[in-house]
Amino acid sequence: MKFKKVLIANRGEIALRIIRTCREMGLRTVKVLIANRGEIALRIIRTCREMGLRTVAVFADVDKYSLHVKFADEAYSLGLPQPSESYLNIQKILSIAKKAKVQAIHPGYGFLAENSHFAKACENGGTIFIGPTSENLRMLGDKLEARRNVQDAGIPVIPGTLEEINNEKDLLKTANKIGYPVVIKAVDGGGGKGIRIISSQKEIPSALRLAKEEAASAFGSSRMYLEKYIEGARHIEFQILADSFGNVVHLGERECSIQRRFQKLIEETPSPALTDVLRKKMANAVVKVAQTVKYRNAGTVEFLLSPDGQFYFLEVNTRLQVEHPVTEMVTGIDIVKEQLKIAMGEKLSFSQKGGMDKLVCPCNVGTSIECRIYAEDPYNGF
Repeated sequence: MKFKKVLIANRGEIALRIIRTCREMGLRTVKVLIANRGEIALRIIRTCREMGLRTVAVFADVDKYSLHVKFADEAYSLGLPQPSESYLNIQKILSIAKKAKVQAIHPGYGFLAENSHFAKACENGGTIFIGPTSENLRMLGDKLEARRNVQDAGIPVIPGTLEEINNEKDLLKTANKIGYPVVIKAVDGGGGKGIRIISSQKEIPSALRLAKEEAASAFGSSRMYLEKYIEGARHIEFQILADSFGNVVHLGERECSIQRRFQKLIEETPSPALTDVLRKKMANAVVKVAQTVKYRNAGTVEFLLSPDGQFYFLEVNTRLQVEHPVTEMVTGIDIVKEQLKIAMGEKLSFSQKGGMDKLVCPCNVGTSIECRIYAEDPYNGF
């Protein structure tokens, strides 16, 4: 008897065991569509191959000769190169997923990775979204709701507003109350967009206008909120993994204080600023944040660390991040593989009790640094 496909009517460890054997026999079963391109698509393809999962690539026509198209098991065109018509087009991607008969979709980072509507559409259609739940994405994508939830859990947040602030009068009142400098941010923002530092009252009108315009252009929303700007603060983030059974682990911190236009340039682990005591304190807060919002899959909890040693919750990045290899290098943990296993319904295969705490604490197993290179022309306004 000859057959090409095997349906595994189970999940977790036994499903992976069968997948491994099927792969050895040339019978790769589960398909994962990668709703992204370039380096991150290749990264996901590599891990899928190691796990015996077939991969489906999508591409805008201008990317048809890209490496992710070449190395995937199947590839489908998204058509026009504009992101809104290709990598951001939810209906096109879901249509291809149906056509290719995939069981799961990995969004990578950027594009639709933090889009709660996309995740919800996957859930409603019976396709596994390899990432947080749509409710996680909705709740944490709204910076104000995230701040309220975290503050209610007893974790310090940066002094500022817990409601929208969209007019000069309210901005002025709050800024005068908490003291300058302050920073205005997009509620639905990220990636350094929709942010302006305000040092005095006279800067408020232009800063508010420019921040709202930028936010509307980048995110389709001009909702804003205000925070105290902490001068000299360090930017510290902790990688987390959480399964569907309430288990949460952190994989140590990354420091990303060296930035350009609010974009991270240097990522380093461990942070030279953290003592063992402070690291443990922040790590406990990280796990509490994840448990408070019932987080699932991979994510990053970000903090600001003030010069006086006080740390404040900043936000949660609800996706795999560009800098994830920094953590992988010092922990030996394949974060993409863990994402896939969690999405398949498995429990985390390790914890932070006893000796395993040493395994996932980067200060015990070396140092790792990543650098982002900017292509800018300083003689022509960058």
